[in-house]
Amino acid sequence: MKELNRIQGFFDEAFETRPREERLKFHDHQLVEIVKHAYAKCQAFRERLSAANLTPNDIKGTFDLARIPIFHKDELIELQERNPPFGALLGVPEDEVSWIFMSPGPIFDFVVATDENRERAMARAFYSCGFRKSDKVLNTWSYHMVPMGMWNDLALRYLGCTVIPTGTGNTELQVQILKRLKATGFVGTTGFLMSVLRKAEEMKLDPRKDLNLQVAMVGGEAAGGPMRRLFEEEYRIISGDYYGTADVGLIAYECREKSGMHLNENIIVEIVDPETGESLLPGKAGEVVVTSFNRAYPLIRFGTGDLSMTGIEYCPCGRTSVRLIRILGRIGDAVRIRGMFVHLRQSEQVMAAFPEISAFQIVVSRPEYQDHLKLRIQLKEGSVGSDILKRSLSERFRELCRVSPDEIIFLSPGELLDKKKIIVDERTY
Repeated sequence: MKELNRIQGFFDEAFETRPREERLKFHDHQLVEIVKHAYAKCQAFRERLSAANLTPNDIKGTFDLARIPIFHKDELIELQERNPPFGALLGVPEDEVSWIFMSPGPIFDFVVATDENRERAMARAFYSCGFRKSDKVLNTWSYHMVPMGMWNDLALRYLGCTVIPTGTGNTELQVQILKRLKATGFVGTTGFLMSVLRKAEEMKLDPRKDLNLQVAMVGGEAAGGPMRRLFEEEYRIISGDYYGTADVGLIAYECREKSGMHLNENIIVEIVDPETGESLLPGKAGEVVVTSFNRAYPLIRFGTGDLSMTGIEYCPCGRTSVRLIRILGRIGDAVRIRGMFVHLRQSEQVMAAFPEISAFQIVVSRPEYQDHLKLRIQLKEGSVGSDILKRSLSERFRELCRVSPDEIIFLSPGELLDKKKIIVDERTY
C-alpha cells in the first residue's frame, strides 16, 4: 500500500466535511436532548443544574452552555465515593453496562455495547492517520482495568484491521511479533514505540528493511511531536497523534497536515478560563471542557484539566472541524505520565501507608524518549531509607497509581524545601 493512499480520503466524508453551520445545528439539537436526558436519568446532574437555578428548558442551544457549571474530574472522584459505584451519573439501566473500567483516582468508567459512536469516532481518527482495513496492528495499550487497550481494539476492528493485543513490556518479543507476523501498524505511547525500534536495532535488525511497520498512532505523552517526526524521517513510519480521556473517549485527532488536532465531530469542546469559567476565543489558552452526547454516561461541561487553545482556520485536508493547536500542560492536582493520570490524592494514600515518610514530591521529566517519574521522599528523624522500603514503596505506588516510579530518592529531615509543590512537571510541552 503506497504512502499517498494511506493519508488520503475520509472514513466518513459527509460527517467529517459537513459545513460548520450544519455541525452547529447538530450540536444545538444534541445538547438540548442530552440535557433533558441527563436531568431525567442522572441525579447528580439534576442536582448540579438545580444548584445553578436552571432547568432543561433554560438550555436551548450551545449559546446557553456557559450557564451550566463546569464539572471537574476531581469532583467525579468525590461523587463516586458518595454515590457508588458511578456517582449517580449512569443514564441507562445498570444491566445495560457492558464493560466497567478503572481509571486512576480511582474512577469507575463504564461503556454500553449499543453505543458505537465512541468506536466510530476512533475509527475516523485511525483512518485519518493512515490505518486501513488490510493492516495487522500491534495494540500495546494496556487491557488491564483501564479502557485504552479495549477502546483501541474495538475501533481498529470496527475499521476492519486485524488486532494483535500485546500490551506493554517485552520489547524483544514485540520485535519478534512485528517481524514474524509482518505487522504493519502500531498503537501505543511514543516512548514505547521508540523502545521497540531501538530494541530491534540492538537485535541487529534494520526496522526499515526487516520490519513491515508502516503506520503508527501514538499518544499519551507530552512532547511527542519531535519523536513522531523522527519516526517518519528516520524509520519511514507514517505517524499520528490523538487525544482523549477515559471518561469521554476521543476528543481530537491529527490528519496528514499535522497542524493541530481535529475535534471529534460528535462532541462539543470549549476552551475556558480556568479561574473565571469564561469561554475563550480561538488563540487563547485555557482548560479543555467537553460535553459528550453519550446517553449512558452524559458528561456535560466536563473539565479535563488539560490546557490547550483552538484555531478556526480551515484545514487543507478538507475536514471542517475546529482544531486544537496543541496540549499545553495541566491544571489541577493530577499529571499524565506514560498515558496514565497520577492524582495527588492517590499519591497521598500511598505515602500514608509508610510511617517513615514525612513529606514527598513527584518529579516528572523526559530526559530522552520516555516520561521519567522520580519520587523524592523525605524521611522522619531516625528513619532509614532501606532497599526494602524502596521496593515496598514502588510496589504500593504502582498498585494505586498504575505507573511504576523510575527512581526513588530518600532525603534527610528538612532537605525537601518546597513541600507545598508536590507534583513538579519538568517536561517541555
